[in-house]
Amino acid sequence: MSLHEEVSALLRTVAAQVVIPRFRALAGHEVTIKSAGEIVTVADREAEFRLHDGLAALGLGARIVGEEAAERDPALLDDVGDGLVWLIDPLDGTGNFAAGRAPFGMMIALVEDGSPVAGWMFDPLSGRLCHAARGLGATCDGAVVRARPTGAARTRAALGTQFLDPGLRERVHAHADRHLAVVPIPRCAAESYPRLVFGSDDVALFQRILPWDHAAGALFLTEAGGRITHWDGAPYRVGGSGAGVLAAASPGLWEQTAEVLLGPAAGLIELDCLVS
Repeated sequence: MSLHEEVSALLRTVAAQVVIPRFRALAGHEVTIKSAGEIVTVADREAEFRLHDGLAALGLGARIVGEEAAERDPALLDDVGDGLVWLIDPLDGTGNFAAGRAPFGMMIALVEDGSPVAGWMFDPLSGRLCHAARGLGATCDGAVVRARPTGAARTRAALGTQFLDPGLRERVHAHADRHLAVVPIPRCAAESYPRLVFGSDDVALFQRILPWDHAAGALFLTEAGGRITHWDGAPYRVGGSGAGVLAAASPGLWEQTAEVLLGPAAGLIELDCLVS
């Protein structure tokens, strides 16, 4: 089998054996708080163990960095932008999953020197599999896809600002509301990126750029013809500096929205400078 087929089969197997059986069936002790505003379930941990072992068995010699392992040992993120690395998000949208609602997903990316070279985003409920390989395009369930804007009169923008200081968040949203149609976020990056490609949203803003949250989606979007950069305009890179990323269904939409969200009036670029 090809690498794509092997990783796809691994995701489907772990979803069927670990994730889906626990959906709407979690016991109270199987959900715990791991940090402020963040929870983890037994499904996250078990899925990551299984995915880790499956990727290791492929024999590529890549380091493997999973979300839950990095929570226990932050040193795993040291030099994450160097060399060949597998990134695992075993259950993206854990809050949704634990509440018994969609969306949630599973993501894997293969990254070389900070540049995503292959990515997979799997929806365990629908069976939808989004895949991209650098220079080879993007597919969904085997069919080639191209990003398309919503065509709405006002640009539909999903703003992932929940981790911002409340005052700055209010400022960003007040400014955005004057120029954009701000829509609810799915609280699941494995859903956010497909929405940009499939014509549901035009742009998405993310403050947090944990590598497992964005590597697969960023590659899927760019290979489909969209654009993603850090807030300072630098191309997206795992391990890149800056406070967040801006993603859009087309380069034109990125340009238009960057003027609104990353201009002085919104205040985000000031935060980006502080973080950088």
